[in-house]
Amino acid sequence: MSATADPRRLSLQQIAEAHRSAAFVGRTAELDLFRGNLDVPPQDPRHRFLFHVRGHAGVGKTSLVRQWVRAAEEHGALTAWVDETAESVPEVLASLAAQFAGRRQPMKALERLLGIHQRALHTTAGEAGDGEPSPGALAAAQAGLIAAGTVPVVGALAGGIDPAAVARGAGGLRAVFGGRARQRQEAALLAEPVRALTPVFVTELARVAGTVPWTVLFCDTYERTAPLLDGWLTDLLTPRRYGELPANLVLVLAGRRRLDPVRWAPHTRLIADIELTPFTEPESRRLLDAQGVVDENVVREVLRLSGGLPVLVSTLAANPGAAGDASATAVERFLSGEGDPERRAAALACALPRRLDADLVAVAVQDGGPRLYDWLIELPFVAGRHSGRAAYHEVVRAPMLRLQRLASPQTWRAAHDRLAEAFAARRDRAAEGGDPDRLWTDEAWREAALDALYHRLCAHPRAALPEALRAGTGACHQDPLTARHWARTLAEAGEDTDSAVLRDWGRDLLAALTEQGPRATAAFGLLLTRAGLDDTDRAAVLVARGWDHFRAIELDAALADHGRALALDPRSAWAHQGRAVVLRALGDHERALAELDRAEEITPGWFWAVRERGETYRRMGRPQEALAALDRAHALAPGHAPTLGSRGLVRERLGRPEDALDDFDRAIALWPEYDWALVRRAHLRSVRGDSSGALADLDRAAELAPGTAGVVGERGDVYRLAGRYEEAVEAYGRALVLDPEYAWAHGSRALAHEALGRRQDALDDLDRALEIDPEYAWARQQRERLARQQGPHPDAP
Repeated sequence: MSATADPRRLSLQQIAEAHRSAAFVGRTAELDLFRGNLDVPPQDPRHRFLFHVRGHAGVGKTSLVRQWVRAAEEHGALTAWVDETAESVPEVLASLAAQFAGRRQPMKALERLLGIHQRALHTTAGEAGDGEPSPGALAAAQAGLIAAGTVPVVGALAGGIDPAAVARGAGGLRAVFGGRARQRQEAALLAEPVRALTPVFVTELARVAGTVPWTVLFCDTYERTAPLLDGWLTDLLTPRRYGELPANLVLVLAGRRRLDPVRWAPHTRLIADIELTPFTEPESRRLLDAQGVVDENVVREVLRLSGGLPVLVSTLAANPGAAGDASATAVERFLSGEGDPERRAAALACALPRRLDADLVAVAVQDGGPRLYDWLIELPFVAGRHSGRAAYHEVVRAPMLRLQRLASPQTWRAAHDRLAEAFAARRDRAAEGGDPDRLWTDEAWREAALDALYHRLCAHPRAALPEALRAGTGACHQDPLTARHWARTLAEAGEDTDSAVLRDWGRDLLAALTEQGPRATAAFGLLLTRAGLDDTDRAAVLVARGWDHFRAIELDAALADHGRALALDPRSAWAHQGRAVVLRALGDHERALAELDRAEEITPGWFWAVRERGETYRRMGRPQEALAALDRAHALAPGHAPTLGSRGLVRERLGRPEDALDDFDRAIALWPEYDWALVRRAHLRSVRGDSSGALADLDRAAELAPGTAGVVGERGDVYRLAGRYEEAVEAYGRALVLDPEYAWAHGSRALAHEALGRRQDALDDLDRALEIDPEYAWARQQRERLARQQGPHPDAP
């Protein structure tokens, strides 16, 4: 924020930040060092490209770094900030891209890849056949499940079948999301997201940095994220590893520990390493004076108790208490100095939850919650007080927890039990009306479930551990971020209860989830070998690990894990359903149907078994049976948009375009971000003569999946079917720039060239399509027809 900004245009948050900045005390040398670095050109040997600020908790790292943000912006820098809430490289990149977009510096190419990565990561078994680019669907396409020549003629064509209809006939992957390059891209994003995303980030960063004097990226709480980010950041700084970084880039890391001396050794000349120590006495006195504490006896007591830690100086300045017991801690003195016993008890009790709101204060305190909440969040050790995620600073929270745990174990257990029940009630409310099989995807449910788990573990560390480990199956199956949140819940409960068994589980699970990158394979292994689960729970872990293999297109391993699950629990409907999806991906449809038969015997009328049956029939080219199964699936789960999308595709294939359009309309109404259905509806609108409606759908799909070859290629089809051949050629060309091995786009562009009388260009496109995919039967038919045919194409103007 500029110091000369018009106050009428400032937000409330900006004004509050300015007030905090004006009240900032101390750290003059560190502020001057950072400001001075921005006055030194990058080529000057004195310039530093990375600032690392370190020190104990409560020493003021975050406060200093926020002042650096302000200083950077005063120098015209574009800034972005990440912390421990971004727990992987893709999450860091997504956060940076979102912040840059908010400052009108979008990283569109990076956003496109991140979108593909997220869709692939979160595609579930039930959605694998809807044309979304899931690894399972890609494997199915590679196994030959996209049929050729089996669909009625669509559009104004002669001499062959529309390649759009062919490619969409039994899966739709080529037409909607691109060809083999797209498949390889998605597989790479799942297997090695860092390697796939980082070069694009570096290119976009260089472009953005070229428009501003400085670009400064801040990473707070680095002690938590270093295991995940250290290797990536050092690789970024290594020449020719991911590309050339802009010279006007400055990185800022803030954490408790020194940087790894081995990993960072090659870059030491680039780094300014700044250790923050507690305030000196003069600095502490200036802070106390700024807060109106001037009585010398009180000042001396605060100096003694706080040890110069800024957070404790501020805490004691708010309520210094009475001098006396020389062994008292700062927190104990703060509590004893609070004259109101109700407030004193509330401050102590509200240390138990990891986050605070008025309702939780009422549960923790049991009386006077709303009134006490307003007082509580204004205390100096409460962070995020107006963000909806208020929490105690850990320097203050940790001794408060220890004080309560040791003073009265019975009171400690009772309080945590109450909080566990409160979060369980929130969890259950969040589950109302939702799909019970997909609760981990709901953020409100997930947060409440993990908080309930944390408090159960704090109340009963050993008794609640089996429940916590069982919860890990669903968390690890969901995504890496959820898995790490679950593992961290165990680790934090272990620290807060001083339970070695919880601490060890949390540490080992976090290590397993870090070492495996985006996958939970090693964490599943720990659950199978150390958790002491019964056969039913072990089978559930194997099913989840089977899906982990399936997403990585390790189909043999996926099949084996589902088989092991069935050996342990022959009545696991999930294992039969998962095995069916893998068999279908391998092209073994009959065995897939047999597995679904067994799943329905075990759980009659189970939605996922019925839905997968419909998908399997659709892939087999048996549309009537597919329609009957998908009708049943829709009746079981009317709000499941992908089922409507699949049924729409089947109805379209059966020559029922009105019904198909209705299904796509309803699917999109349920899920407005359903880009696959938007593209399918665009195609259907186009062949029915509604070009404007089709283009509107494709505009929306392009917003949701920017730079997707299939979306751009579909625009070419709309233009071609409308007789706008030059625009069609241009659109197909843009799709081929995005994916040069998109055989479908070459085939479709051949028709547009032919309509314009460019027979040789058409032949060249068909040759290229067959070079990419020698099994592309439609392209071969068109190539033979065109070679024989004399005279103009019937589509010609």
